[in-house]
Amino acid sequence: MKEFAGEKGWTLKEVSQRSGVPYSTVKTYTRLPERNTVDLSSLQKLARTFDVLIEDLFEVIEE
Repeated sequence: MKEFAGEKGWTLKEVSQRSGVPYSTVKTYTRLPERNTVDLSSLQKLARTFDVLIEDLFEVIEE
């Protein structure tokens, strides 16, 4: 998420304001990308804000 925010020139607070996702959630997703539990509605809002697919917001680990 930091990469997408950086590309747009936004801070994480701006991402929060633009997406409607609480700042604490944005911060947590940025700091803990390996987190197992995510809120899909938050991810959807963030993906719309960055104009990307939800899949683009996280790294898929292939086994």
